[in-house]
Amino acid sequence: MAGSSGFSLFKMAAANDRARVLPFRQTSTESDSTLVAAAREKKRWAQEALFRRHSRMAMGLAYRLAPEEDPQDIAQDAFLNAFTRIEQLRNPDAFSTWLGGIVVFEVRRRLRRRRLLSRLGFGHASDEELEVRSTTDAPPEAKAELHDLYKSLGALPTEERLALVLYRVEGLELTEVASALDLSLATVKRRIAAADLKLQEVGHG
Repeated sequence: MAGSSGFSLFKMAAANDRARVLPFRQTSTESDSTLVAAAREKKRWAQEALFRRHSRMAMGLAYRLAPEEDPQDIAQDAFLNAFTRIEQLRNPDAFSTWLGGIVVFEVRRRLRRRRLLSRLGFGHASDEELEVRSTTDAPPEAKAELHDLYKSLGALPTEERLALVLYRVEGLELTEVASALDLSLATVKRRIAAADLKLQEVGHG
């Protein structure tokens, strides 16, 4: 498992990212279940209300899972996917959790595509991208450390990175991580342990 310094660094990154991602505010007093029911009837106002209510969460999750990607773009695609599949949502009150799973799926798809393109020689996340996306309100030393951490995360296999961030940063229980990634609990534990070990080897454990 990661040491306290690495764990604190993850938490600092999460706190800074949550504080600066997306200025939308909740504007509807309707419950999620009411909004979902209206969204199923293709009501645009309900879709917009759900977006405003949950877009900050979706963008924050996308950023922490894949800082080298565009979190707004991921969130928008996740919402489009969600509204297309909204009939599949069994519990309308659980829209936020369901949407989070769609964000994870979209991030996984993009990371796998990015790695494939990189192997084929069509580019990869640059230091400049990571620098632009790193937090701006931290001390220079902490900012440099976060920059290195994001680079280290980017070098992890996709499934290991997703498991680690969902567990360490998002604070999900191991069983919740397993559900989000559609993996067994044992597999999730192995991937987190493997990711921890690799980060320790580069000084982030």
